Amino acid sequence: MHRPGFGTVSLVAGLLLAAAAALPAAEFDSQAGKELPELVELYKNFHSHPELSYFEKETSAKVAGLLAGYGYSVSWPVGRYADSTRVCYGVVAVLKNGEGPTVLVRGDMDALPIEEKTGLAWASRVRMTDISGEEVGVMHACGHDVHTTVLLGTARALADLKGRWRGTLIIIGQTAEERGGGARALLADGLYTRWPLPDYAIAEHVDPTLEAGKIGYCPGWAMANVDMVDIAVRGIGSHGAQPQQGKDPIVLSAQIINALQTLVSRSINPVEVGVVTVGSIHGGSKHNIIPDEVKLQLTVRSFTEEVRSTLLDGIKRIAVETARAYGVPEDRLPVVDIGVEFTPSLYNDPSLVQRTVGAIGRELGSANLVQIPPTTGGEDFSEYGRTQHKVPVFMLRLGTAPPGSDTEHCPGLHSALYHPDIEPSLTTGVRAMTAAAIELLGK
Repeated sequence: MHRPGFGTVSLVAGLLLAAAAALPAAEFDSQAGKELPELVELYKNFHSHPELSYFEKETSAKVAGLLAGYGYSVSWPVGRYADSTRVCYGVVAVLKNGEGPTVLVRGDMDALPIEEKTGLAWASRVRMTDISGEEVGVMHACGHDVHTTVLLGTARALADLKGRWRGTLIIIGQTAEERGGGARALLADGLYTRWPLPDYAIAEHVDPTLEAGKIGYCPGWAMANVDMVDIAVRGIGSHGAQPQQGKDPIVLSAQIINALQTLVSRSINPVEVGVVTVGSIHGGSKHNIIPDEVKLQLTVRSFTEEVRSTLLDGIKRIAVETARAYGVPEDRLPVVDIGVEFTPSLYNDPSLVQRTVGAIGRELGSANLVQIPPTTGGEDFSEYGRTQHKVPVFMLRLGTAPPGSDTEHCPGLHSALYHPDIEPSLTTGVRAMTAAAIELLGK
């Protein structure tokens, strides 16, 4: 029976079963050549129609429809945000295939508020109004279009390869990763209680520092805690020519920013990792007006809870006590909001990494596996392993740089110029994720 969607599975099934089926090389190459263009077209469609976090309605509807066509039992929309005024467009799809383990495979779907500058024929020209009411350009600058395409390719491949595995497969189309809320929303809506509890959870993330065709892996701590912190530095406004009549929040902000740099250098153990970056400062309206308030936006990175607490407590202490030392009245002390957005650090279960990397190495060749160091980037996939159920998780890294390129100078993630070498990236991603899932499911 023909199933709607793209012909990804024929390509992937051929790739995975080539050795067992003794498929002639010429026939294998021909089959791969036929199916790959359809997979690429699916990617281009997602890339040219991006949707911001919390607004992934059309993307998720497409994902849900394709998964239903592949034979999955699909629930959509799924998820419950803390802010109940927004709809969560999460997708949960289940394929049961006898007795055996339960494996969760996750892909995220949201894009970033970035105006694309790649010049590609399929570049995004989309503009949207974000949650703050501002109109912005929208782009898949973090590779979630690749993640979604790989997720669908993997889901369809596994549906066609049911003779190779036993158990339950859960496919997750996740929203709002860039805002750090999508995984929590799914879990809050009963992901681990309304649907089968997974024995393992796996995912992939693009990596422009690796060549396409290669897979990166990092056992243990792999990605950092990410805290977004807002500070309202309040003062007393006055004329720029009469600064003694006020309390200048711009000067105070400068002192706070400089003092914050001592948190990493003087408050945590030098062998621990910590980052405190002030990424945004806004205040004032005219040359000769001292404003009442300056707003700072910070990103704070750490791996352990101890370091995280030290940095966050230190930020509040420095902001408030510096203002007191500056003579700011008690009712005008800085307001520090630490709960803006939070993504916990990602711990890749070492035994799960070893097992799945072994399977991927047999599929792709061990020369295409690269052990990589931890990064201070963040990913809310970590949430799936932090519940009371302690589900082992592993996120692998999918190379997207053109083979032979200078990966140190390729456009990075969250760049308006980022774009993957798409054909080898997609085929490698689907092959790796399918091999990993089959390894974890019952034989």
